[in-house]
Amino acid sequence: MSNLPAVLDHVDGDLEPAIQRLFELLRIKSISTDPAFAKDCRAAADWLVADLNTLGFTAASRDTPGHPMVVGHSSGSGKHLLFYGHYDVQPVDPLDLWTHPPFEPAIEDTAHGKVIRARGASDDKGQLMTFLEACRAWKTVTGTLPANISIFFEGEEESGSPSLVPFLKANAAELKADLALVCDTGMWNADTPAIPTMLRGLAAIEFTINGPNIDLHSGIYGGPAINPIRVVANILGRLHDKNGRVTLAGFYNGVKDLTPKMKAQWQTLNFDADEFLGSVGLSVPAGEAGYSALEQIWSRPTAEVNGIWGGYTGTGFKGVLPAKASAKVSFRLVGDQVPSAILQSFKDFITANLPADCTVTYIEKNGARATSLPYDAPEFALTREALSQEWANPAIFTGGGGSIPVVGHFLDILGMNSIMVGFAQHDDAIHSPNEKYNLSSFHKGIRSWVRILDALRD
Repeated sequence: MSNLPAVLDHVDGDLEPAIQRLFELLRIKSISTDPAFAKDCRAAADWLVADLNTLGFTAASRDTPGHPMVVGHSSGSGKHLLFYGHYDVQPVDPLDLWTHPPFEPAIEDTAHGKVIRARGASDDKGQLMTFLEACRAWKTVTGTLPANISIFFEGEEESGSPSLVPFLKANAAELKADLALVCDTGMWNADTPAIPTMLRGLAAIEFTINGPNIDLHSGIYGGPAINPIRVVANILGRLHDKNGRVTLAGFYNGVKDLTPKMKAQWQTLNFDADEFLGSVGLSVPAGEAGYSALEQIWSRPTAEVNGIWGGYTGTGFKGVLPAKASAKVSFRLVGDQVPSAILQSFKDFITANLPADCTVTYIEKNGARATSLPYDAPEFALTREALSQEWANPAIFTGGGGSIPVVGHFLDILGMNSIMVGFAQHDDAIHSPNEKYNLSSFHKGIRSWVRILDALRD
Protein backbone atom coordinates (compact mmCIF):
# COMPACT_ATOMS: atom_id res chain seq x y z
CA MET A 1 0.00 0.00 0.00
CA SER A 2 1.32 3.44 -0.93
CA ASN A 3 2.47 5.78 1.85
CA LEU A 4 1.88 8.83 -0.36
CA PRO A 5 -1.57 9.80 1.01
CA ALA A 6 -0.35 9.61 4.61
CA VAL A 7 2.72 11.71 3.84
CA LEU A 8 0.62 14.35 2.09
CA ASP A 9 -1.77 14.44 5.06
CA HIS A 10 1.18 14.99 7.38
CA VAL A 11 2.35 17.94 5.26
CA ASP A 12 -1.08 19.55 5.64
CA GLY A 13 -1.15 19.01 9.41
CA ASP A 14 2.42 20.21 9.91
CA LEU A 15 2.17 23.42 7.88
CA GLU A 16 2.31 25.88 10.79
CA PRO A 17 5.48 24.33 12.33
CA ALA A 18 7.00 24.26 8.82
CA ILE A 19 6.33 27.99 8.44
CA GLN A 20 8.00 28.68 11.78
CA ARG A 21 11.07 26.70 10.74
CA LEU A 22 11.26 28.72 7.55
CA PHE A 23 10.93 31.92 9.59
CA GLU A 24 13.96 30.91 11.67
CA LEU A 25 16.06 30.65 8.51
CA LEU A 26 14.64 33.87 7.04
CA ARG A 27 15.68 35.83 10.13
CA ILE A 28 19.35 35.13 9.38
CA LYS A 29 20.85 38.01 7.36
CA SER A 30 22.86 35.86 4.97
CA ILE A 31 23.78 38.57 2.43
CA SER A 32 26.69 37.00 0.59
CA THR A 33 27.99 39.97 -1.39
CA ASP A 34 28.69 42.13 1.71
CA PRO A 35 31.63 41.00 3.90
CA ALA A 36 29.88 42.56 6.90
CA PHE A 37 27.44 39.62 6.84
CA ALA A 38 30.00 36.81 6.64
CA LYS A 39 29.09 35.59 10.13
CA ASP A 40 25.42 35.56 9.17
CA CYS A 41 26.16 33.44 6.10
CA ARG A 42 28.00 30.95 8.30
CA ALA A 43 25.09 31.02 10.75
CA ALA A 44 22.67 30.13 7.94
CA ALA A 45 24.91 27.25 6.85
CA ASP A 46 25.14 25.99 10.45
CA TRP A 47 21.35 26.24 10.85
CA LEU A 48 20.84 24.10 7.75
CA VAL A 49 23.41 21.54 8.90
CA ALA A 50 21.61 21.19 12.22
CA ASP A 51 18.23 20.82 10.53
CA LEU A 52 19.56 18.22 8.08
CA ASN A 53 21.03 16.20 10.91
CA THR A 54 17.60 16.04 12.58
CA LEU A 55 16.30 14.48 9.36
CA GLY A 56 18.85 11.69 9.42
CA PHE A 57 21.32 13.23 7.00
CA THR A 58 25.03 13.18 7.72
CA ALA A 59 25.61 16.86 7.06
CA ALA A 60 28.46 19.32 7.46
CA SER A 61 29.45 22.85 6.59
CA ARG A 62 32.41 22.84 4.19
CA ASP A 63 34.74 25.82 4.12
CA THR A 64 35.61 27.57 0.86
CA PRO A 65 37.62 30.75 0.18
CA GLY A 66 34.23 32.47 0.47
CA HIS A 67 31.11 31.31 2.28
CA PRO A 68 30.56 27.70 3.34
CA MET A 69 28.92 25.00 1.27
CA VAL A 70 26.47 22.67 3.01
CA VAL A 71 26.69 19.01 2.02
CA GLY A 72 24.55 16.23 3.42
CA HIS A 73 23.97 12.57 2.59
CA SER A 74 21.16 10.23 3.57
CA SER A 75 21.34 6.49 4.08
CA GLY A 76 18.38 5.79 1.80
CA SER A 77 18.34 3.34 -1.07
CA GLY A 78 17.22 3.48 -4.67
CA LYS A 79 17.89 6.28 -7.14
CA HIS A 80 20.59 8.73 -6.01
CA LEU A 81 19.26 12.30 -6.15
CA LEU A 82 21.27 15.48 -5.49
CA PHE A 83 19.18 18.46 -4.40
CA TYR A 84 20.63 21.96 -4.92
CA GLY A 85 19.59 25.30 -3.47
CA HIS A 86 21.28 28.40 -2.09
CA TYR A 87 20.95 29.95 1.35
CA ASP A 88 22.44 33.38 0.60
CA VAL A 89 20.27 36.38 -0.26
CA GLN A 90 20.49 39.72 -2.01
CA PRO A 91 21.08 43.03 -0.16
CA VAL A 92 17.90 44.76 0.96
CA ASP A 93 18.63 48.29 -0.28
CA PRO A 94 16.77 50.58 -0.62
CA LEU A 95 15.51 49.79 2.87
CA ASP A 96 13.02 52.66 2.97
CA LEU A 97 10.94 51.00 0.23
CA TRP A 98 10.17 47.96 2.38
CA THR A 99 6.75 48.01 4.00
CA HIS A 100 7.93 45.43 6.55
CA PRO A 101 11.44 44.81 8.00
CA PRO A 102 13.13 42.44 5.51
CA PHE A 103 14.51 40.05 8.12
CA GLU A 104 11.40 39.91 10.28
CA PRO A 105 9.29 37.43 8.29
CA ALA A 106 5.53 37.62 8.51
CA ILE A 107 2.39 36.30 6.87
CA GLU A 108 0.51 39.05 5.07
CA ASP A 109 -2.95 39.06 3.48
CA THR A 110 -2.96 40.42 -0.08
CA ALA A 111 -5.52 40.71 -2.85
CA HIS A 112 -4.15 37.44 -4.25
CA GLY A 113 -4.01 35.51 -1.00
CA LYS A 114 -1.61 35.03 1.90
CA VAL A 115 2.11 35.60 1.31
CA ILE A 116 5.31 35.19 3.29
CA ARG A 117 7.07 38.54 3.31
CA ALA A 118 10.85 38.62 3.86
CA ARG A 119 14.16 38.83 2.04
CA GLY A 120 14.91 35.33 0.75
CA ALA A 121 11.31 34.14 1.10
CA SER A 122 11.25 33.22 -2.60
CA ASP A 123 14.92 33.40 -3.59
CA ASP A 124 15.86 30.87 -2.36
CA LYS A 125 15.17 29.96 1.28
CA GLY A 126 11.47 29.33 0.86
CA GLN A 127 12.19 27.20 -2.19
CA LEU A 128 14.86 25.03 -0.59
CA MET A 129 12.76 24.55 2.54
CA THR A 130 9.92 23.09 0.48
CA PHE A 131 12.26 20.19 -0.28
CA LEU A 132 13.51 19.78 3.28
CA GLU A 133 9.94 19.79 4.57
CA ALA A 134 9.03 17.10 2.03
CA CYS A 135 11.93 15.00 3.34
CA ARG A 136 10.77 15.68 6.90
CA ALA A 137 7.26 14.45 6.08
CA TRP A 138 8.56 11.25 4.51
CA LYS A 139 10.89 10.63 7.44
CA THR A 140 8.20 11.26 10.06
CA VAL A 141 5.55 9.06 8.45
CA THR A 142 7.68 6.18 7.15
CA GLY A 143 10.86 6.39 9.21
CA THR A 144 13.00 6.70 6.09
CA LEU A 145 13.49 8.74 2.94
CA PRO A 146 12.04 7.47 -0.35
CA ALA A 147 15.38 7.63 -2.21
CA ASN A 148 19.11 7.97 -1.72
CA ILE A 149 19.24 11.76 -1.30
CA SER A 150 22.21 14.09 -1.10
CA ILE A 151 21.97 17.80 -0.35
CA PHE A 152 24.13 20.60 -1.74
CA PHE A 153 23.48 24.16 -0.57
CA GLU A 154 25.57 27.06 -1.82
CA GLY A 155 26.26 30.33 0.01
CA GLU A 156 27.50 32.51 -2.86
CA GLU A 157 24.90 32.22 -5.62
CA GLU A 158 23.87 35.86 -5.22
CA SER A 159 27.48 37.03 -5.48
CA GLY A 160 28.62 35.21 -8.61
CA SER A 161 29.40 31.74 -7.18
CA PRO A 162 33.20 32.19 -7.16
CA SER A 163 33.76 29.02 -5.10
CA LEU A 164 31.28 26.80 -6.94
CA VAL A 165 33.32 25.37 -9.82
CA PRO A 166 36.46 24.68 -7.75
CA PHE A 167 34.31 22.97 -5.09
CA LEU A 168 32.49 20.83 -7.65
CA LYS A 169 35.74 19.76 -9.27
CA ALA A 170 37.37 18.96 -5.92
CA ASN A 171 34.35 16.98 -4.70
CA ALA A 172 33.03 15.53 -7.95
CA ALA A 173 33.13 11.90 -6.82
CA GLU A 174 31.14 12.69 -3.69
CA LEU A 175 28.53 14.91 -5.33
CA LYS A 176 27.84 12.97 -8.52
CA ALA A 177 24.38 11.37 -8.51
CA ASP A 178 21.91 9.87 -10.95
CA LEU A 179 20.05 13.16 -11.23
CA ALA A 180 20.15 16.69 -9.82
CA LEU A 181 17.08 18.53 -8.58
CA VAL A 182 17.26 22.33 -8.69
CA CYS A 183 14.69 24.52 -6.97
CA ASP A 184 15.76 28.03 -8.02
CA THR A 185 13.01 28.49 -10.65
CA GLY A 186 9.33 29.39 -10.84
CA MET A 187 5.84 28.64 -12.10
CA TRP A 188 4.40 29.57 -15.48
CA ASN A 189 1.48 31.13 -13.61
CA ALA A 190 -0.22 30.71 -10.25
CA ASP A 191 -1.91 27.45 -11.28
CA THR A 192 0.58 25.99 -13.76
CA PRO A 193 3.91 24.47 -12.71
CA ALA A 194 6.81 24.62 -15.15
CA ILE A 195 9.88 22.50 -15.83
CA PRO A 196 12.53 24.45 -17.80
CA THR A 197 14.33 22.21 -20.28
CA MET A 198 16.61 24.72 -21.97
CA LEU A 199 18.59 27.68 -20.67
CA ARG A 200 20.42 30.22 -22.77
CA GLY A 201 24.15 30.61 -22.29
CA LEU A 202 26.11 33.85 -22.18
CA ALA A 203 29.17 35.52 -23.66
CA ALA A 204 30.08 39.13 -22.95
CA ILE A 205 32.79 41.57 -23.94
CA GLU A 206 33.72 45.23 -23.51
CA PHE A 207 35.68 46.92 -26.29
CA THR A 208 37.33 50.32 -26.56
CA ILE A 209 38.17 52.06 -29.81
CA ASN A 210 41.24 54.28 -29.47
CA GLY A 211 41.77 57.09 -31.98
CA PRO A 212 43.72 60.36 -31.44
CA ASN A 213 46.10 60.51 -28.51
CA ILE A 214 44.09 63.32 -26.86
CA ASP A 215 40.55 64.73 -27.02
CA LEU A 216 40.31 67.17 -29.93
CA HIS A 217 38.51 70.46 -30.59
CA SER A 218 35.70 69.65 -33.02
CA GLY A 219 35.99 73.01 -34.76
CA ILE A 220 39.69 72.55 -35.51
CA TYR A 221 39.83 68.79 -36.14
CA GLY A 222 36.22 67.97 -37.07
CA GLY A 223 36.28 66.41 -40.54
CA PRO A 224 39.81 65.06 -41.05
CA ALA A 225 40.16 63.46 -37.60
CA ILE A 226 38.61 60.06 -36.95
CA ASN A 227 35.95 60.06 -34.19
CA PRO A 228 35.99 56.83 -32.09
CA ILE A 229 32.32 57.27 -31.21
CA ARG A 230 31.48 57.16 -34.91
CA VAL A 231 33.52 53.97 -35.25
CA VAL A 232 31.74 52.32 -32.32
CA ALA A 233 28.34 53.37 -33.69
CA ASN A 234 29.21 51.98 -37.12
CA ILE A 235 30.29 48.63 -35.66
CA LEU A 236 27.22 48.28 -33.49
CA GLY A 237 24.92 49.42 -36.28
CA ARG A 238 26.20 46.62 -38.54
CA LEU A 239 25.68 43.91 -35.90
CA HIS A 240 22.09 43.15 -37.05
CA ASP A 241 20.43 43.07 -40.45
CA LYS A 242 17.01 44.54 -41.20
CA ASN A 243 15.31 41.29 -40.11
CA GLY A 244 16.95 41.28 -36.69
CA ARG A 245 19.46 38.53 -37.49
CA VAL A 246 23.00 38.82 -36.15
CA THR A 247 25.50 39.33 -38.96
CA LEU A 248 28.61 37.80 -37.34
CA ALA A 249 30.25 35.05 -39.37
CA GLY A 250 29.34 31.62 -38.00
CA PHE A 251 27.06 33.08 -35.36
CA TYR A 252 24.26 30.56 -35.99
CA ASN A 253 26.54 27.51 -36.02
CA GLY A 254 25.10 25.10 -33.48
CA VAL A 255 21.70 26.79 -33.29
CA LYS A 256 19.03 24.12 -33.50
CA ASP A 257 15.46 24.51 -34.67
CA LEU A 258 12.76 24.03 -32.07
CA THR A 259 11.14 20.60 -32.37
CA PRO A 260 7.56 20.63 -33.68
CA LYS A 261 6.44 18.95 -30.43
CA MET A 262 7.96 21.62 -28.21
CA LYS A 263 6.79 24.44 -30.48
CA ALA A 264 3.24 23.10 -30.33
CA GLN A 265 3.35 22.94 -26.55
CA TRP A 266 4.59 26.51 -26.29
CA GLN A 267 1.75 27.63 -28.54
CA THR A 268 -0.75 26.21 -26.04
CA LEU A 269 0.59 28.62 -23.39
CA ASN A 270 -1.22 31.50 -25.12
CA PHE A 271 1.67 33.84 -24.34
CA ASP A 272 0.44 37.41 -24.83
CA ALA A 273 3.31 39.29 -26.48
CA ASP A 274 1.29 42.51 -26.53
CA GLU A 275 0.79 42.37 -22.78
CA PHE A 276 4.39 41.30 -22.16
CA LEU A 277 5.82 44.21 -24.14
CA GLY A 278 3.05 46.62 -23.20
CA SER A 279 3.91 46.28 -19.51
CA VAL A 280 7.25 47.98 -20.25
CA GLY A 281 5.93 50.54 -22.72
CA LEU A 282 6.69 48.64 -25.95
CA SER A 283 4.50 47.13 -28.64
CA VAL A 284 6.44 45.34 -31.40
CA PRO A 285 8.80 42.33 -30.98
CA ALA A 286 12.23 43.46 -32.20
CA GLY A 287 14.02 40.12 -32.47
CA GLU A 288 14.43 37.84 -35.47
CA ALA A 289 11.62 38.05 -37.95
CA GLY A 290 9.63 34.85 -38.31
CA TYR A 291 9.83 33.83 -34.65
CA SER A 292 7.28 34.48 -31.93
CA ALA A 293 8.23 36.62 -28.94
CA LEU A 294 8.36 33.51 -26.75
CA GLU A 295 10.65 31.74 -29.21
CA GLN A 296 12.87 34.83 -29.31
CA ILE A 297 13.20 34.71 -25.51
CA TRP A 298 13.64 30.98 -25.00
CA SER A 299 15.13 29.42 -28.13
CA ARG A 300 16.91 32.05 -30.21
CA PRO A 301 20.34 33.64 -29.68
CA THR A 302 20.81 37.38 -29.30
CA ALA A 303 23.40 40.12 -29.54
CA GLU A 304 22.64 43.10 -27.32
CA VAL A 305 24.43 46.37 -26.59
CA ASN A 306 24.41 46.81 -22.82
CA GLY A 307 26.26 50.10 -22.59
CA ILE A 308 27.99 52.70 -24.75
CA TRP A 309 30.00 55.74 -23.76
CA GLY A 310 32.62 58.25 -24.92
CA GLY A 311 33.29 61.97 -25.15
CA TYR A 312 31.63 64.58 -22.98
CA THR A 313 28.45 63.46 -21.19
CA GLY A 314 28.16 66.11 -18.49
CA THR A 315 25.76 69.03 -18.22
CA GLY A 316 25.75 71.41 -21.14
CA PHE A 317 27.67 71.01 -24.39
CA LYS A 318 31.34 70.59 -25.27
CA GLY A 319 32.60 70.50 -28.84
CA VAL A 320 35.01 67.62 -28.52
CA LEU A 321 36.20 64.65 -30.56
CA PRO A 322 37.02 62.02 -27.92
CA ALA A 323 40.26 60.08 -27.89
CA LYS A 324 38.36 56.86 -27.24
CA ALA A 325 34.89 55.35 -27.03
CA SER A 326 33.66 52.08 -25.53
CA ALA A 327 30.74 49.68 -25.52
CA LYS A 328 29.66 46.54 -23.68
CA VAL A 329 28.04 43.77 -25.71
CA SER A 330 26.52 40.50 -24.52
CA PHE A 331 25.33 37.46 -26.42
CA ARG A 332 22.66 35.06 -25.19
CA LEU A 333 23.48 31.66 -26.63
CA VAL A 334 21.44 28.56 -27.47
CA GLY A 335 22.05 25.03 -28.69
CA ASP A 336 25.72 24.21 -29.25
CA GLN A 337 27.02 27.77 -29.70
CA VAL A 338 30.50 28.15 -28.20
CA PRO A 339 31.11 31.36 -26.19
CA SER A 340 34.79 31.66 -27.17
CA ALA A 341 33.95 31.21 -30.86
CA ILE A 342 31.25 33.86 -30.68
CA LEU A 343 33.59 36.37 -29.06
CA GLN A 344 36.35 35.63 -31.59
CA SER A 345 33.89 36.17 -34.43
CA PHE A 346 32.89 39.49 -32.90
CA LYS A 347 36.52 40.57 -32.57
CA ASP A 348 37.15 39.59 -36.19
CA PHE A 349 34.08 41.64 -37.13
CA ILE A 350 35.47 44.67 -35.29
CA THR A 351 38.87 44.26 -36.96
CA ALA A 352 37.22 44.13 -40.38
CA ASN A 353 35.37 47.39 -39.64
CA LEU A 354 38.27 49.21 -37.97
CA PRO A 355 39.42 52.26 -39.95
CA ALA A 356 42.96 53.57 -40.19
CA ASP A 357 44.44 55.33 -37.14
CA CYS A 358 42.29 53.28 -34.74
CA THR A 359 43.18 50.46 -32.39
CA VAL A 360 40.98 48.33 -30.18
CA THR A 361 41.34 46.78 -26.72
CA TYR A 362 39.07 44.23 -25.02
CA ILE A 363 37.88 43.10 -21.62
CA GLU A 364 36.21 39.68 -21.78
CA LYS A 365 33.88 37.98 -19.32
CA ASN A 366 33.97 34.22 -18.78
CA GLY A 367 31.20 32.70 -20.86
CA ALA A 368 28.79 29.83 -20.31
CA ARG A 369 27.32 27.52 -22.90
CA ALA A 370 23.59 27.00 -23.25
CA THR A 371 22.05 24.02 -21.49
CA SER A 372 19.61 21.65 -23.15
CA LEU A 373 18.07 18.92 -21.03
CA PRO A 374 16.53 15.61 -22.23
CA TYR A 375 12.88 16.42 -21.59
CA ASP A 376 11.85 13.16 -23.27
CA ALA A 377 13.72 11.11 -20.61
CA PRO A 378 11.54 9.05 -18.21
CA GLU A 379 12.52 11.15 -15.16
CA PHE A 380 11.12 14.28 -16.79
CA ALA A 381 7.84 12.57 -17.63
CA LEU A 382 7.51 11.25 -14.07
CA THR A 383 8.20 14.68 -12.59
CA ARG A 384 5.74 16.33 -14.93
CA GLU A 385 3.02 13.82 -13.98
CA ALA A 386 3.71 14.26 -10.25
CA LEU A 387 3.40 18.04 -10.52
CA SER A 388 0.27 17.75 -12.63
CA GLN A 389 -1.41 15.74 -9.88
CA GLU A 390 -0.86 18.55 -7.39
CA TRP A 391 -1.74 21.70 -9.30
CA ALA A 392 -4.88 22.88 -11.08
CA ASN A 393 -3.24 22.77 -14.52
CA PRO A 394 -0.86 20.19 -15.99
CA ALA A 395 2.84 20.98 -15.73
CA ILE A 396 4.52 22.29 -18.87
CA PHE A 397 8.03 22.15 -20.30
CA THR A 398 9.40 25.65 -20.83
CA GLY A 399 12.57 27.41 -21.92
CA GLY A 400 14.61 29.97 -20.06
CA GLY A 401 15.81 33.28 -21.44
CA GLY A 402 18.52 33.65 -18.82
CA SER A 403 20.92 31.14 -17.38
CA ILE A 404 21.25 29.07 -14.21
CA PRO A 405 25.01 28.35 -14.27
CA VAL A 406 24.92 25.51 -11.74
CA VAL A 407 22.83 23.40 -14.15
CA GLY A 408 25.54 23.67 -16.79
CA HIS A 409 28.25 22.96 -14.22
CA PHE A 410 26.45 19.82 -13.05
CA LEU A 411 26.35 18.64 -16.65
CA ASP A 412 29.93 19.59 -17.59
CA ILE A 413 31.72 18.67 -14.35
CA LEU A 414 29.58 15.89 -12.89
CA GLY A 415 28.06 14.51 -16.11
CA MET A 416 24.64 14.82 -14.52
CA ASN A 417 21.34 16.16 -15.86
CA SER A 418 19.12 18.38 -13.76
CA ILE A 419 15.38 18.71 -13.34
CA MET A 420 14.43 22.26 -12.39
CA VAL A 421 11.30 22.64 -10.31
CA GLY A 422 10.40 25.78 -8.38
CA PHE A 423 7.30 27.54 -7.16
CA ALA A 424 8.18 31.22 -7.38
CA GLN A 425 5.70 33.58 -9.00
CA HIS A 426 6.43 36.40 -11.44
CA ASP A 427 5.42 39.02 -8.86
CA ASP A 428 7.61 37.73 -6.00
CA ALA A 429 9.90 40.79 -6.27
CA ILE A 430 13.07 38.77 -5.85
CA HIS A 431 16.15 41.05 -5.58
CA SER A 432 13.76 43.94 -4.87
CA PRO A 433 12.10 45.49 -1.81
CA ASN A 434 9.10 43.61 -0.38
CA GLU A 435 10.10 40.19 -1.64
CA LYS A 436 7.40 37.60 -0.97
CA TYR A 437 6.58 33.94 -1.45
CA ASN A 438 2.97 32.84 -1.79
CA LEU A 439 1.88 30.69 1.11
CA SER A 440 0.29 28.41 -1.47
CA SER A 441 3.68 28.10 -3.20
CA PHE A 442 5.26 27.00 0.07
CA HIS A 443 2.46 24.58 1.03
CA LYS A 444 1.85 23.06 -2.39
CA GLY A 445 5.58 23.17 -3.10
CA ILE A 446 6.15 20.79 -0.17
CA ARG A 447 3.36 18.54 -1.40
CA SER A 448 4.83 18.66 -4.92
CA TRP A 449 8.24 17.47 -3.76
CA VAL A 450 6.58 14.70 -1.76
CA ARG A 451 4.95 13.51 -4.98
CA ILE A 452 8.12 13.93 -7.06
CA LEU A 453 10.23 11.94 -4.58
CA ASP A 454 7.61 9.20 -4.64
CA ALA A 455 7.68 9.16 -8.45
CA LEU A 456 11.49 9.13 -8.72
CA ARG A 457 12.23 6.71 -5.89
CA ASP A 458 13.11 3.67 -8.02
